Amino acid sequence: MAHIVIIGNGISGITCARLTRKDSNDEITVIGAETEHFFSRTALMYIYMGHMQYEHTKPYEDSFWAKNNIALVFGFVSFVDTANNEVNLQDGKKISYDRLVIACGSKSNTPGIPGTGLKGVQGMYSYPDLLQMEENTKGIHHAVIAGGGLIGIEMAEMLLSRKIAVTMIIREPEYWSNVLPAEESRMIARHMRDHHIKLLRNTEIVAINSNGTGEVASVKLNSGEIIPCEFVGLTIGVSPNIGFLEKSGVETDRGVLVNEFFETNIPGIFAIGDCAQFRVPLPGRKAVEQVWYTGRLHAETLARTLTQKKTNYRPAPWFNSAKFLDIEYQTYGYVSPEKSDEEEEIYWEHKKENKTLRIRYEKQGGKLLGVNVLGIRLRHAVIENWILQKKRIDEVLAHLDDANFDPEFSKNHHKEIINQYNMATNNKLKPVKRDWKRILQILNP
Repeated sequence: MAHIVIIGNGISGITCARLTRKDSNDEITVIGAETEHFFSRTALMYIYMGHMQYEHTKPYEDSFWAKNNIALVFGFVSFVDTANNEVNLQDGKKISYDRLVIACGSKSNTPGIPGTGLKGVQGMYSYPDLLQMEENTKGIHHAVIAGGGLIGIEMAEMLLSRKIAVTMIIREPEYWSNVLPAEESRMIARHMRDHHIKLLRNTEIVAINSNGTGEVASVKLNSGEIIPCEFVGLTIGVSPNIGFLEKSGVETDRGVLVNEFFETNIPGIFAIGDCAQFRVPLPGRKAVEQVWYTGRLHAETLARTLTQKKTNYRPAPWFNSAKFLDIEYQTYGYVSPEKSDEEEEIYWEHKKENKTLRIRYEKQGGKLLGVNVLGIRLRHAVIENWILQKKRIDEVLAHLDDANFDPEFSKNHHKEIINQYNMATNNKLKPVKRDWKRILQILNP
């Protein structure tokens, strides 16, 4: 019987442990340093906002792990001794392994500017970060957020829930412009202003100033302007948390380098989740996939390999979802901020409401490439099926109602979108009525 040790008790590590246990009698140990038990990281903001308590974010009872013969160790890994197959913890404890899974997740990036060590300056990624933010924002009136993206908008919503004024500072000309096309980016920026978030574009913080007692008092911008504040949120992205692998012999770049089986350069050692970096990224995918659902997919794939069913990573088309305050966002396939010369698109935006739909397709052949949608819910399985089946844009638009997943009695914009497409392309396309038999064939192939 082998001993499988998993470093990290996030979605990747825990999913791998659970699924491996289902088909294996091997000894399994999970090492976690953030919390003693697995919790839903995406729910952290709702704890701060008072919608949930920490206990509500744990998908499994604490007794689940012992019942399933999965040992939990709470501690920080200081070094991996690959020569002796041992994981060394900061408290001096050593854990031997036969196979090792590195699923240690990410850490917040810290900019190289003066003042980041002051009290009241922090990132927001982990549960300890949440506890720190709870302490750092007591009684404050104004916060500055350095960086946009999804973490930035979540932090802004958290602060607004406590009536704390927010200024967001981004280096880019538009919000999240390295991901969102210009129209969607500008719409989100307008929505942020409507919620009283002050957004400063093309701006950088060059220093964080102290009040003289080790606490943040203001930030200095590259324009020379000083903005008083009592809290600075650092939301300039995250990086794989792999410092403990230095001198271990495990090859790293930005993350732990792996092949399509999540194997590292050392036999018996694997890496999954945020900390894994593919040596050869799959077409249309990134080398480092720092998304909750991809971490779960990594774990599901590796669990098969660990239970004698070696399986390579073959994910479905890229997908992500998020929420910009109260605007829901979904993206399918890959929709870059600017379309290439080989691509065509249709972009529709509601004249009064915060709703947009962007569909990218091949200029030659019309094959569907990707979809961006804001303020409208689409049925994941239907869009994914269309991309996999290489559906043409005419067929996609005609059957767009099949993908509609908005609540009952919501206004349907299907005809309006098709009319816009017809006017732009001199087409006479007509919408096809939703057919549940057709939809169920996709949902239950």
